[in-house]
Order: sequence, then structure tokens, then C-alpha cells
Amino acid sequence: MTVPTIGHRIGGGEVVGESSRTAPVWNPATGERQADVLLAGAAEVDAAVRAARAALPYWADTSVMRRSRLMFAFRDLVEKHLDELAWIVTAEHGKVLEDAKAEVARGIEVIDFACGIPHLLKGEYSDQVSTGVDLFSFRQPLGVCAGITPFNFPAMVPLWMHPIAIATGNTFVLKPSERDPSVCNLVAELYAEAGLPDGVFNVVHGDKVAVDAILDHPDIAAVSFVGSTPIAQYVHERATASGKRVQALGGAKNHAVVLSDADLDRAADHLVAAAYGSAGQRCMAISVAVAVGDVAEPLVERMRERATAIKVGPGWEAGSEMGPVVTPEALQRIRGYIGSGVDAGARLVVDGRELDVRSGGFFVGPTLFDQVTPDMDVYRDEIFGPVLLVVRVGSLEEAIDLINDNTYANGTAIFTSSGQAARVFQRRVHVGMVGVNVPIPVPMAFHSFGGWKHSLFGAHHIHGPEGVAFYTRAKAVTTRWYEEGEGGSHERGHLHFPVAD
Repeated sequence: MTVPTIGHRIGGGEVVGESSRTAPVWNPATGERQADVLLAGAAEVDAAVRAARAALPYWADTSVMRRSRLMFAFRDLVEKHLDELAWIVTAEHGKVLEDAKAEVARGIEVIDFACGIPHLLKGEYSDQVSTGVDLFSFRQPLGVCAGITPFNFPAMVPLWMHPIAIATGNTFVLKPSERDPSVCNLVAELYAEAGLPDGVFNVVHGDKVAVDAILDHPDIAAVSFVGSTPIAQYVHERATASGKRVQALGGAKNHAVVLSDADLDRAADHLVAAAYGSAGQRCMAISVAVAVGDVAEPLVERMRERATAIKVGPGWEAGSEMGPVVTPEALQRIRGYIGSGVDAGARLVVDGRELDVRSGGFFVGPTLFDQVTPDMDVYRDEIFGPVLLVVRVGSLEEAIDLINDNTYANGTAIFTSSGQAARVFQRRVHVGMVGVNVPIPVPMAFHSFGGWKHSLFGAHHIHGPEGVAFYTRAKAVTTRWYEEGEGGSHERGHLHFPVAD
């Protein structure tokens, strides 16, 4: 069967390029190969960078108000095409349609933030810092920036990057995941419809060959990455070595602590939703429930009831709450981890392998383990699937120590009715994003998103104020003006270091 081929978007048009390598794009709900995507080589990456570099002088010099107005136009177009964008996400990623719509909506929030770029780029001014001397500062774009984004949020995560980069005056080269590439091509078309000049936003599809070409390219000033921890560390080290500014967000093993004073029905509802939404393929998914004291038995029973009631099916079917995982390789990896947990001695409460797998689809059901210990592979590794673990501890202090001993530190949560317990938790836990009775504490776009420890490499979190800081650099200007013919001994230069007078 002949399937369509997805090309790159470079310099305002679709480009095939020199490389003939391709990768399959699956329909995860049916197991069918629905398209092939071209995989860029160094030549295609260089063509995209050259287009971005050519567009840079004009775009960087475009007034901040014109850039803001373009972002408003782009935002309106993305909102107008929200259903179409979500449908593409569901078709290529597998998440249910309502979840895909929510993903696009959270991306729109970042565009909303970028629309306020005139305020966000305001500098500082100090009058008369010395006699007749004034001082001011402002921020300027870096140049050509690049983004390397994961499969699990093919619309939202790129939208965390390029609207801010472009609004601040940079041009951009995006390398989305080759597993679900089509939504970014439509985004490029919407930018063009909004009036963005050719070359300001470019999309190259590819695998490690394209990634390495981006990391090594001398004309790329900054790289933003979201993905697994090993690749985040690799991206950070290689791009930094070539002189680039880098923000690289890695993996997660997010814990949610449940205290005995929590509303257990509400906690169980939220934990199950946070663990199994998008088939667990979220970097902010809850993968470990930490049951404190005697809360474990009633909590596990409530989560078992809810997990077995989840309707698993194709994302476009009415009533589906959880779709498939993204590829056959992901399915086999997750099934392997379930077997590993059983072999290690964890109690398998709900076995997702027993789900009636639809013909060809990459389905695995919600899986729940109890009595998990930190030495087990299912606890140590990021599974990135619908597998929820329960670890039992005796106190809040033990729960905090457990979380702080983990190599990942992206997000965490606590369920409690005690303000004091919540305050102790949020201050002592070594994690970048904390939820109090909120299981997925993803900040709004006007704050910044990012973890600690092995969940982040680089100094900057993504979007929000830190996103603006990442895509710009500050310049300080000290000025003194003389009247024509003004002179005098006090105007002579001195060899000593200048001090204010």
C-alpha cells in the first residue's frame, strides 16, 4: 500500500531535500503505517539554518509591536484550527481527542504570553548614575535558535519554545519527533497565514542524524530540548561544547504523597487520572503513589476500582478515556517492565497485559503495582506508560526522604488537609514543581516549567519569564553627552578605574 510522505518546511515551503531516508508514522490505534516521514541529513538542517539566518536581520529589526500583532494573528489561527490540530495529534500519537484538544489549548496559553512581548522586553533605566551619566539596559535576540521536541506532546511542547523565541526577534528551526510529525507542518502553515516572513520558522524532520547536525551547526545560537534524561544530558554536553546556549529538560519519576488526613476518594480519582491519562506518556504523569501509614490498603483498593473501570480504546471513539501507546516498541517495553515488576516481587493489583488488545493496535491497559521497593527496576526507571506504583512508608519524613533520594526531580504532589504538612513538604522536597492536592502541577504560561537534578540540564526552565531570558541576552549602555565646546579639566580622561561622582 502506498502511503503519503511527509516533507520538511523550509523557507516558507515544503521541501523534500537530498536525504531519501524515511521512518514510518503509525496509527497507534490500528497498528497501520499511515505515512512515511522524511529524515533530514546535515544538508537539510543546513538549508533550514541558512533560511533562518537569511531572515534574521529583517525579523530582529522588526518592531516589537509588529511582532506582537503577528503573535495575536497566529494565536487566533491556532484557536480557529484547534480541532484540526487535535485530530492530527490523536491520529499520530494516539491520545484521546479531548486530551489532544487540551494539549493544543495549553500551547495557546504560551502564545498568549508571547503576545505580551512589548511588556516582557522592557528594559531598565537609571538616571544620573554619575554626574551627567545615565545607564540603561535592554534585551536583544540571540540569532538562529533550534528546538528538539518529543513525541508525547507534539503540539504543546514546540509551542512552549518557538512563539517566545520568535516574539523576541529570533528565527527558529524545529526538529519535532519523527513519530508524530504532521502537526508541526500545519503550525508552519498557520504562521505563514498569520504573515510571518519566510524563513523565520522552519521544520526539519529527522532522527539522531538531524539532531547531531543541529547540535554541531556553527550558526545555531541556542538549543531547546525536551525528552529523556540520557538524551537531555547528551544534547546539553554536545551543544554546550559547540558554544551554544542550551536548555535540556529530561525525564521524570513523579511521586504523589498521600497522608491519612487526605480525602481518599478525591486522591484516588486524581492519582488514577494523573497516572493513566495519555497512557502515562507524560513527563508530569504520577508514576509513584507514596502511601503514608495506614492509608495504603484503602487507597490501593480505591485506585484498583477506578483503574479497572477506565475505558481503553481509539482516541476518536466516544467514551474512550485512554488510548494506545505510540509505537510497537513502546508497547513491548512497557509489557517488559510489568513482567520485571512481577519477577521482582511487587504485588500486581491490576495487570494491563490482560487487556483485550485490538487487532494491530498498540494497547496496554492501566497497570497498578503495590508493595514496590526502591531497588526494583519498575521504580528506578522511567517507564513512560500506564503503570502506577505504590510505595508504603511510615511517615511524611520518610516520604520526603524517598523523593529526595530519587535521581529525577520534575514534579511531585501531596494530598492532605493539613496546611502545616503541605508547607513542610513544599519547602523540604527537592523537586522543581510541587502540587498541593494538585497531581499534575504544570505552571501556567506566565510562570516557567522545569525540574531539578537529572530532570533538567542547563540554567533555564522553559517558557514564562525564564523563556524570555533564555532567548535573549542583556546589553547595558552607559551614556554621557557634552554640549558643543564644553571642556575643562574635569573632562579629561584618567588612567584609574572610573568611579561614580
